[in-house]
Amino acid sequence: MSEYRASRPLFGIPAEFAARFVRFLFARGASSMSFQMLAVAVGWQIYHLTGSAFDLGLIGLAQFLPMVCLTLFVGQIADRYDRRKIVALCMAIESLAALLLAFGVFGGWITREMIYVLVVIGAAARAFESPTSATLLPALVSRDHLQRATALSASTNQTAQILGPALGGVLYAVNPTLPFLVVGIAFFAGACVMASLKLVARPASREPVTLKSVFSGIHFIRRQPVMLGTISLDLFAVLLGGATALLPIYAKDILHTGPWGLGVLRSAPAVGAVTMSLVLAHRPLSGPIGRILFGALFVFGGATVVFALSSWLPLSLVALFALGAADSVSVVVRSTLVQLMTPDEMLGRVSAVNMLFIGTSNQLGEFESGTTAAWFGVVPAAVIGGVGTLVVTLLWMRLFPALREIRSLDGSHMEPEASPSAAEGGKAAR
Repeated sequence: MSEYRASRPLFGIPAEFAARFVRFLFARGASSMSFQMLAVAVGWQIYHLTGSAFDLGLIGLAQFLPMVCLTLFVGQIADRYDRRKIVALCMAIESLAALLLAFGVFGGWITREMIYVLVVIGAAARAFESPTSATLLPALVSRDHLQRATALSASTNQTAQILGPALGGVLYAVNPTLPFLVVGIAFFAGACVMASLKLVARPASREPVTLKSVFSGIHFIRRQPVMLGTISLDLFAVLLGGATALLPIYAKDILHTGPWGLGVLRSAPAVGAVTMSLVLAHRPLSGPIGRILFGALFVFGGATVVFALSSWLPLSLVALFALGAADSVSVVVRSTLVQLMTPDEMLGRVSAVNMLFIGTSNQLGEFESGTTAAWFGVVPAAVIGGVGTLVVTLLWMRLFPALREIRSLDGSHMEPEASPSAAEGGKAAR
């Protein structure tokens, strides 16, 4: 990618930061788009080989387990080594896995077991890439512009969720080898751009690796009521409000739309999220941030209930759009708080725990929706999820008054708590 020359601000981000931030967005977008395309192509390929719904479900498990198993190690690595190089190396590994899939499909020698092995390898690399990539934002823009940068980064990911599956399906229809080949090339291009980013060098962490340091990210979050409140609120709200897992049933049996309707329904939350992210990039949140966050979660829960009860496609689309927009507010607030309230030497470990919460809420949310639908029926399950989100929001308002009263996301009223190692270093210097 040629060097981007910024002569004016990008959504309010000064020109001095815009050039490298655009390069970061390109690499992040290439990774997110590739991941979405790969999910579609792998799913089609597994079903083509086996015809088994259970084997399709194992793909999700193969992607989820590496993240759970590696989370605590990811943070340690991210806080000790060059984060830019970590992300570039992970994307290169994902590129190699995709290209091996392309060669296997093209040669006709790919098997179900080989696909699972390559999916696990790619998922392990992504377990390191995603949280480490998120920690690069404070090295790309100033604290005052971090909220705008977070919103733009979130909009890039959401756009990938809209375009990636469709592009992956189209390429697979043209030739089953094509999506894997394109994904491999895109990951490699993103790796090259990420490796070329010029960031302010950080001194390597010299804190010894101990059991305490491994779990320090979790302990740090527990000591921060505002951060613990917003991360756990997002976890339980998304877990209970995961009605989108039931979209195939709604499309076929309730809205009677068919496959095209399912595609539109799946895109609606992402369109809402992208729209809100761009709005927040142009006009950052200000004023009573805590109450705005809780208000967004009320909208999320209410929109889930409306969708659950709707049998009219336009109303369902509006509800899903509102659901995605409200979730985007929560994402921007949570991500910005993590960046602003965490000292740099702890950022990798804290971001890894944050990513684990996000992955857990998405995966377990789908499981929760499917289980309650089997117990109570589809519509009651979706209603229960939406009402559960509203109840959790009310409960968290009472449990975390500091989160409710927070008034700034520009960093002016929040100072990161020094980590134990940093505090000790300061004492030694004195």
